[in-house]
Amino acid sequence: MDYMFFEIEEIKRKRKKLGITQKKLAELVGVSQPLIARIESGDLDPKLSLVKRIFEVLGELEGKGINARRIMNSPVISASPDDGLLDVIDVMREKGISQLPVIKDGSNLGCITESSILKVVMIRGIDGAENMTVKDIMEDPLPEISPNETLESISKMLLNNPALLVVENGKIVGIVTKHDVMKAMRERE
Repeated sequence: MDYMFFEIEEIKRKRKKLGITQKKLAELVGVSQPLIARIESGDLDPKLSLVKRIFEVLGELEGKGINARRIMNSPVISASPDDGLLDVIDVMREKGISQLPVIKDGSNLGCITESSILKVVMIRGIDGAENMTVKDIMEDPLPEISPNETLESISKMLLNNPALLVVENGKIVGIVTKHDVMKAMRERE
């Protein structure tokens, strides 16, 4: 009996560590949320088969976790080094994005951000910036990560970068932004 109680306490700990609600766990196991609540609180002595099923689901979730592949945007909207600044501004406004990777022939050459655009307008004025191209103002390339990069690692990298490019087998397959991390956190509910 003590062994079973220890396992039941482990359910709540694992669920909270994974950041999922009782409701979400109940859906994945195929039971009601009140049943999960009663099991976690110790008000119910569940069948061993149910406990095993709950642990199977928790194990699957631990194995999957949130990674770059699950939250990335694909295909990647990008700019070319020869694109005009006004054209890039139009794309950014139309798509509601604050940065674009600069890509040519599949190579990650740089990045253009709202901040880089503002800097050039401050220095050259609006008239001076109108005829510029992306290569005139692009910043360093966005860091590249694998599709299996963890949410924790992604979050740390995004503290100092506007976005991250997801690369698989030498090919850019997606992009992850701060917005994507926040969205992923909300979807776990």
